[in-house]
Amino acid sequence: MNHHSYFRADGRIVETCVVGTGGFGRSFIAQGLHVPLMNVRVAVDVTAAAAAAALRAVGIAHTSIAECGDAAAATAAWDAGHFIAAGDLSVVLHLPIDVVVEATGHPEAGARHARLAIEAKRHVALVSKEVDSVVGPGLARLAAANGVIVTPVDGDQPSLLIGLVTWAEVLGFDIVAAGKSSEYDFSYDPATGKLSSNGTTVDAPGFGDLLDLGDHPAGAMVAARAKAAAALPQRAVPDLCELGVAANAVDLIPDVPALHCPILRTGEVASVFSTVEDGGILSGERRIDVFHCLRLPGEISFAGGVFVVVRCRDGASWEMLREKGHILSRNGRTAMLYIPRHLLGLEAATSILEVALRGTSSGAERPLPRLDLVAIAEADLAAGTLLSAVGHHHTIEGVGAALHPAGPLAADRAAPYYLVADRRLVRPVAAGQPIGLGDIDMAETSALLALRRYQDGIFSVGGKA
Repeated sequence: MNHHSYFRADGRIVETCVVGTGGFGRSFIAQGLHVPLMNVRVAVDVTAAAAAAALRAVGIAHTSIAECGDAAAATAAWDAGHFIAAGDLSVVLHLPIDVVVEATGHPEAGARHARLAIEAKRHVALVSKEVDSVVGPGLARLAAANGVIVTPVDGDQPSLLIGLVTWAEVLGFDIVAAGKSSEYDFSYDPATGKLSSNGTTVDAPGFGDLLDLGDHPAGAMVAARAKAAAALPQRAVPDLCELGVAANAVDLIPDVPALHCPILRTGEVASVFSTVEDGGILSGERRIDVFHCLRLPGEISFAGGVFVVVRCRDGASWEMLREKGHILSRNGRTAMLYIPRHLLGLEAATSILEVALRGTSSGAERPLPRLDLVAIAEADLAAGTLLSAVGHHHTIEGVGAALHPAGPLAADRAAPYYLVADRRLVRPVAAGQPIGLGDIDMAETSALLALRRYQDGIFSVGGKA
């Protein structure tokens, strides 16, 4: 595909506003300064000063930045050609912005921003998977009712995976599995016998004997590696969240609620993410999952990329491809096709241009609520506990997650993970039990709750409107 032809703009420049100037937002601004068809002149954060600091950090002169506290100041700054920094999205929504990029990662604030933008007839690039996992399909319907579009963004795994899955489907491939590698590799050093991931290094005695799948049963090897690496986390809420978002756009399901999350060498993915009948670990086809990329020091990373495992129907063609270095399973019945990257805001512009210039989403036209990312207590939680979502990945201490079939909210039903985030428990929840809506002090003024009730209202049982 020729991207210049695909994004032909006939002189039009797409105007954007980024809300949230953390890692993703900053990378979007930095690259956006160099995208010929797009302007990134407006930044919003918790304060105008924070937004201005982010603009300065990517090289914009402070004399070119206007910190605006109201709409009149924003209008004057826009007319003067300045970059605009604001502490509230409502201050800038009247400006001629085409796309609002919501990248706060904050469930409640993100829901508010998305609704404000939609009601102002602005397209929304929804980077905040936390919001998408709770109300993504509902937001898509609300946007359509207002004549605009909500899109995921290239640079993050849900959009990239949706693109890869639908590409494979257009070409007629039978999809056995699809997913992503986790954010952080598992690096094993044979010289020291140590295993490292995300800045943590542990002793892993015997792990050197588990480096090659060879002829070992896939399930046994997966279990042995998990046991040998037990000192390192092997489940991450963000991974499940992103795959849940992707599954709502394409018809894929998890094989088990918490995913398998095996530790794999890149060349083993096609063998392990095959059905049990084909020597893998899956109970059926069209499954979605994540793997931890196992590599030695100096070996190339999968870099949080995405993959599909497809069935090899023509043996001669696939054997030729194996000889060219493509990754096939041990028995040659499946193959992995993959994109070994996700570049965050550096490549998000393709989704921004697609929605603004071509009027289409990088995701599904009509995503369905197929899966809910639900909250599961991992420890006994006392009444009064504040379920704070903290850190870079916005996770709740003592609370894990699983992907369950989606359904309407109910007091006794497992609630969406990011709907309970930052709420206080009104009664204790035992380890291993789901956290329900009736277990938390849920403010009726919650923007996220209102949007979820809207979503529940327009979708019937089974995820069909």
